[in-house]
Amino acid sequence: MADLHIPDALLVKNYVDGNESALATLIKRHESKIYGFIYSKISDRDISNDIFQDTFIKVIKTLKSNSYNEEGKFLPWVMRISHNLIVDHFRKTKKMPMYRETEEFSIFSIMSDDSLTIENKMIVDQVEVDLKKIIEELPEDQKEVLVMRMYQDMSFKEISELTGVSINTALGRMRYALMNLRKIIDKHQIILTN
Repeated sequence: MADLHIPDALLVKNYVDGNESALATLIKRHESKIYGFIYSKISDRDISNDIFQDTFIKVIKTLKSNSYNEEGKFLPWVMRISHNLIVDHFRKTKKMPMYRETEEFSIFSIMSDDSLTIENKMIVDQVEVDLKKIIEELPEDQKEVLVMRMYQDMSFKEISELTGVSINTALGRMRYALMNLRKIIDKHQIILTN
């Protein structure tokens, strides 16, 4: 089947140009990874199916409006859309239990504030800023693999396909990136904890 060799970016272009079957090829190519990701977070088939469909409705709307510009990074872009829809689902379905105040029971006995204190939030934000600065010091090839793996949640197989290097090379770059991060942290005596 020739579709296997057509890059995602070309399929996206073909779909935008009016070839409806190009989208079907993209969906078929990535559905197990995207659906698996959604299901791993939701653990409910019906809701996972709904989010999967909503993901591709958003994909279609974005592609049809010509506002897609991910430069050949179709799968990570779709995964981000599905991740955002999962977050939205959890926000919408967060149900608060109903409690009534009685003499034996005070609402204050179960209320707690799990949110970060302002001080802790500042520390977390600073750690993120420090980490991003450190990552910027890495060689470009190591930084690319690290960002794809840690921030875009891509497998080493996907990274190797996207970057055009072998899986072993991608693994090696990740290993060197982590070793170099440790050296940079030690050199600057940075503490990345709260």
